[in-house]
Amino acid sequence: MAAISAADVAKLRRVTLAGMMDCKKALEESGGDFDKAIEIIRKKGQAVASKRADKEASEGVVLAKVADSNKLGAMIVLNSETDFVAKNADFISIANKILDIALAGKPAGLEGLKSLPVDKGNVGDKVVEYVGIIGEKLELSYYEKIEAAHVQAYVHPGNRLATLVGFSKAGLNAQLYKDVAMQVAAMSPVAVDKDDVPASIIAQEIEIGKEQARRDGKPEEMLEKIAQGKLGKYFRENTLLNQDFVKDNKMTIRQYLQSADKDLTVTEFRRFTLNL
Repeated sequence: MAAISAADVAKLRRVTLAGMMDCKKALEESGGDFDKAIEIIRKKGQAVASKRADKEASEGVVLAKVADSNKLGAMIVLNSETDFVAKNADFISIANKILDIALAGKPAGLEGLKSLPVDKGNVGDKVVEYVGIIGEKLELSYYEKIEAAHVQAYVHPGNRLATLVGFSKAGLNAQLYKDVAMQVAAMSPVAVDKDDVPASIIAQEIEIGKEQARRDGKPEEMLEKIAQGKLGKYFRENTLLNQDFVKDNKMTIRQYLQSADKDLTVTEFRRFTLNL
């Protein structure tokens, strides 16, 4: 049997994130062949993944990050079965590794991310490989990216809520960008501005407004006007630029942005929360 050095074990662990004993056993089984050891660990992951396919992976982490240019941001969700695993440093490390790959590769969608190469396989393979390491079902379930003049990411403590916000201008106060990303996290807007709200939601809110007014005994000919008034309130409360700024409710987010630069606005945003 080939001698397995501590350095070989450490190297395999760095590549696979498997435990030290799992790495040592894989190297022993492969006769010291590094590539075969990686394959052994991957096959173990495939076997465990098959056994746990019917399990529910509803825990995990939500992570967001921007590239060094600040012009690209990405967000991913990596799910696990238990909160215990979601808090594991190695689990968070592999999620961050996937996020870095997303930023470098800029895939168009989730399936594109899963197919990007990593460690002589692809991202999808890596997730399956890690199933064998921790013994739980894992799922890369969400990926989005934003490109803009400036992109800001915010990850709430605990890694269960994150936001990405694109801005029309770069080079302004860093705190302003962060404040708006935190506003999206705290207030969960449905759109940037009222014109961006889907027609289906507007129709639904008008019907809700009419029904509430009808229950209040308002005359039928007044229902549309009352519902439109309620719709205006909905826009103020649920569209980012029209929301009151949580740190100073004497101004809206639009006014806060324009206080820094009259042409500054938000181009788009993403928000994802996990079982909060």
